[in-house]
Amino acid sequence: QPVESGGGLVQPGESLTLSCSFSRYPLRHYAIGWFRRAPGKEREAIGCIAGSSGDENTHYIDSVKGRFIVSRANEKNTGYLQMNSLQSDDTGVYYCAMDPGPGDCPMVANDYHYWGQGTQVTVSS
Repeated sequence: QPVESGGGLVQPGESLTLSCSFSRYPLRHYAIGWFRRAPGKEREAIGCIAGSSGDENTHYIDSVKGRFIVSRANEKNTGYLQMNSLQSDDTGVYYCAMDPGPGDCPMVANDYHYWGQGTQVTVSS
């Protein structure tokens, strides 16, 4: 299963980068999705990046567009979520997930087969 790392406590306006390592299979074949569960809220998809068959397209929800960047380093079997200009509403447990399906990356949790354990991100002054 994927393993997330990089969470922590930051102040509003600061940046943080999460990593997601996956050693099971060559990463290039998998779409990577990033999800967040904020306190008291349902889990939501926040961004994804397709695998090689999807031209590594990326998608984001509106609330993180322009602030978050999803990327991947296939040679390291690692995906990344760079989070800039963090806000208190970004607080939550962040998960990465892998989808072996071809084509574009889905923004639907049920399409992902492998899930990490989650990493806590807290944005507070």
